[in-house]
Amino acid sequence: MKPLVCIAIDDEPKALEVIASHCEKVPFLNLKARFRDPLEAVSYMKSESVDLVFLDINMPRVTGLQFLSLLRNQPMVVFVTAYSEYAVDSYEYEAIDYLLKPIAFDRFLKAATKALDRVQTPVSAIQEHATVSKKEQQFLYLKSGPKLHKLSLSDILYVEKDGNYLNFHTAEQKILSRQNMKNIFQILPESEFARVHRSFVINLAHISTIENHQLMVAGQSIPLSSQYREELMEKIGQ
Repeated sequence: MKPLVCIAIDDEPKALEVIASHCEKVPFLNLKARFRDPLEAVSYMKSESVDLVFLDINMPRVTGLQFLSLLRNQPMVVFVTAYSEYAVDSYEYEAIDYLLKPIAFDRFLKAATKALDRVQTPVSAIQEHATVSKKEQQFLYLKSGPKLHKLSLSDILYVEKDGNYLNFHTAEQKILSRQNMKNIFQILPESEFARVHRSFVINLAHISTIENHQLMVAGQSIPLSSQYREELMEKIGQ
């Protein structure tokens, strides 16, 4: 079996060392190059064939997502970052996997195996399961203390600001995560969620009633500010 030709892109030298060390332990990976500057990687890929890219998302000059937009032919991608809120973005780009730093070897191996499976799976089979896969990927990862929670977007009833944190409410639990309300729509799709108050974002699918200054979401009364009312009504087609 021919090894997968890989490159790694990360502005942190230590992160590149970890990826290189992990690659050496996986016989079906061949790490050809490492880059701290994504633009250098773009030039490299114009003349060299690459099967898989281990790509940091949050880089100062060019982000990982911007890097992908510069490529004419996109290779398989495994995103690597310290920020769990980028998980949704990664799946929009049909990433093979999403690794959080620090990267444990067993988790790295699982991502690499997914890439190998993708290569060995016929294109017709990938297309056949594309719709199912898209549905399965409607989730995000939320870091709460030492734990990382996998949360389905459809299960989120509403999000409530709590000081420097956000509380993500579902029917069964609430998850407190250090997030900023200003950046909420970087991790939640605006087509499915709406801000209704400076302290609240709601899932449109779970609204039961709307009044002048409040709305009901799964039996919970949520305040509705006048500054957000018009935008909400537009989203629900009223």
